[in-house]
Amino acid sequence: MPQTSTIQISIINASTVLTDTEIRPVVNALQQQVTNDFRPAWGTDAELTFVPSGSTPPIGTWWLTILDDSDQAGALGYHDLTPDGLPLGKVFAATDLKYGNSWTVTASHELLEMLADPNINLTVFVQNENTTGTLYAYEVCDACESDAFSYKIGTVLVSDFVFPSWFETFRVEGSTRFDQTNNISEPLELISGGYIGVFGVNDGTGWQQLTAQKTPTDATHRGNVGSRRERRRTPHTQWVTSHTYKEITHRATLYKERLQQVITRKVAA
Repeated sequence: MPQTSTIQISIINASTVLTDTEIRPVVNALQQQVTNDFRPAWGTDAELTFVPSGSTPPIGTWWLTILDDSDQAGALGYHDLTPDGLPLGKVFAATDLKYGNSWTVTASHELLEMLADPNINLTVFVQNENTTGTLYAYEVCDACESDAFSYKIGTVLVSDFVFPSWFETFRVEGSTRFDQTNNISEPLELISGGYIGVFGVNDGTGWQQLTAQKTPTDATHRGNVGSRRERRRTPHTQWVTSHTYKEITHRATLYKERLQQVITRKVAA
């Protein structure tokens, strides 16, 4: 696998549910995962810089932003790209905590998929017949996304991910390694809780989610507003650039003030 240049990524704490102290060790674990595990498989490396709450990310970096939920993302002005038009990933920590999922696995998931397909437009074409075929989304964590298949770096849970061989249909079962934790045994296999976006080129149905149960769905696995799944279905001409970070910081201050007002009213009631 050819080595690409090291990508500069800012990990930004924009959440109200996680402190800087909680996020810092996770960033260190993510750095180890990218350099020690992901780079040998995919040939892509990144240098991660933690941006504490209220601080400004370096100019010209990609962003992975830790947020509460998709509503907060919209309120603060985080959209599809950074203000410089560069890749932007989002982790909805409060949503994960609400449903009992690991936000650190989600952060790992979003980071690795952003590195593998930053423009959310890569696919693998599998030709079924002379005139039909299926496009598979180039997402490297969806097939094994369940927390049950995560692994630890130190004390931090991170996401499993597939290798390029997962997309190579000429491979036979058990012939090589298909994912980091070795839970997948053949190309395009979806293990429990896994899914992948598919596009039947002749179907006229657009992007669908194929689950481990081999049934397509467009509801349960639709994805939050602003997620990679939602953005893959959105033409790039409709993507929106995020506000300037000065404006985002201002909106964050107002957002926290509104939250405090809500909490105060509840206590008074």
